[in-house]
Amino acid sequence: MILHTHSTGSGEPLILIHGLFGSYENLAGVGRALSDQWQVISIDLPNHGQSPHSEQMNYPSMVADLAETLDSLNIQKCALLGHSLGGKLAMAFALTYPQRVSQLIVADIAPVRYERSHQAVFAGLSAVTLTTINNRSDADKQMAAHIKEPGVRQFLLKSLEKTEHGFRWKFNLAVLAQCYDELLGAPATKNNYAGPVLFIKGAESDYILSEHRPQIMAFFPAAEAKIINGTGHWLHAEKPAAFARLVREFLLSQHTKI
Repeated sequence: MILHTHSTGSGEPLILIHGLFGSYENLAGVGRALSDQWQVISIDLPNHGQSPHSEQMNYPSMVADLAETLDSLNIQKCALLGHSLGGKLAMAFALTYPQRVSQLIVADIAPVRYERSHQAVFAGLSAVTLTTINNRSDADKQMAAHIKEPGVRQFLLKSLEKTEHGFRWKFNLAVLAQCYDELLGAPATKNNYAGPVLFIKGAESDYILSEHRPQIMAFFPAAEAKIINGTGHWLHAEKPAAFARLVREFLLSQHTKI
């Protein structure tokens, strides 16, 4: 299926892919910073934002959706930047279609299987009674019993919208919960992507660890890494200027080598 996209700027295409429970707007600041030199195309993942909902959500299906979306935009080759779940999709796409990826940037995620860590988020989202709430504040109060961090609740509430039929989550909560274990998995392939890859890690995040290096290098033998101090998993939002600078420098330096 064709995913929802938002395009800005002009030049060679750079695709931005957000993470779990998010939308294309999560990387809007990065897009604005880079749209002076690239055509920045932000996508909504399947079952997120304004993209279609589906009863399945796994990496092969999402890779196929991304390929179909790029085909619809007449993009044969592009740079990919993905954060968290979006980073895993970007890696899976590069491993499946290496000839279609000029450069790959992965923000704070590794090509490994992760342990379950979103139980409180799923519980908080499920606790919201969409048929009785009157506003986002009501939903926030209901989530607070399970999700203690106000910032996490505010992030999730960005995907709560009011329609003429009442409130709804933009993301497909039931399918995300059903497919969660698949999304935690590592790439199920022996392929590698030999092109230029930059991993950007938040210094205070534990999503990329030294023990992940063998898997990273097996899939991406040309990978390099940068660390942004004073940031966690949401490094692109915590230090947007530093993040955009690293992306820009990488894209420009690799472009001169091609």
